[in-house]
Amino acid sequence: MVKASAPGKCILFGEHAVVYGQPALACSIDQRMIIEIEREKTFNAWRVDGRTLDAKKHPHIEYIRTRLPPHDGQPMHIRIRGTIPKASGLGSSAALSVALCGALQQIRNEAIDPVNASVLSHLAEAEAQGGRASPMDTATSSLGGFVVLSDAIEESLDYIETRTMDVNGETRQWHLHTFNAQIPEGVALVVGNTGVRGSTSAMVNQVAQLIEKSPKRRVELETIGAIARRGIQSLQEGDMEAVGRAMTENHIVLRSLGVSSPELERLIRAAAPSSLGVKMTGAGGGG
Repeated sequence: MVKASAPGKCILFGEHAVVYGQPALACSIDQRMIIEIEREKTFNAWRVDGRTLDAKKHPHIEYIRTRLPPHDGQPMHIRIRGTIPKASGLGSSAALSVALCGALQQIRNEAIDPVNASVLSHLAEAEAQGGRASPMDTATSSLGGFVVLSDAIEESLDYIETRTMDVNGETRQWHLHTFNAQIPEGVALVVGNTGVRGSTSAMVNQVAQLIEKSPKRRVELETIGAIARRGIQSLQEGDMEAVGRAMTENHIVLRSLGVSSPELERLIRAAAPSSLGVKMTGAGGGG
């Protein structure tokens, strides 16, 4: 048996806008998804947690296992564990995909390659979301720490690579970076959960339909991009009050796009008085 794990993520700035090439910042979190794989000894089929693999239920697994098949072609039994709540904006599917890549690379006697895992997992996410997916979640899960996607190569950050994807005839491009942020003592990232699950693909499609119906609404995505740039700079400078203000501004624009929810708004109102900044993380609709 081989085992691999990958962390979840929290987006500080830029969700939804990043799908359209705007900058975004995310960080990895302590909660993880764990994949255990061993050769299937009873059935001549891939299995997940004791059941035959259903490609419709597990599109990420189906995509990745066909791209990283065992050299001997023998089916595998995959067991999924973890502490990241599903459909809650914390990147559970991305972490699952990245961990699966790591496990299958070991099965194939290959060195674990975080960048390759990031690329393959991003393609799996895009396949599951109808082609609309940024590399934000998968890059953060595979690389760890703070990850920045930008529409330009940022000299003040550690450049990793450039990623492109064609979506409905439009080429989208992201430049991936990492950096080490110096977080002042006493400052913590606190994540709350409404208990309501949201669908990433549904929320991404909702925003896409909004932009298609009213192209002028794209300015809100550009506004999120401007807020993200300011927030990233503030984090680099260690100005946590400015980081908090940018987070709150980011949420206000996300709310105007219709991706928040009554439960999220109640949680934000409860947290605001004791926080430097508050916002949803992920696609929205819950989490």
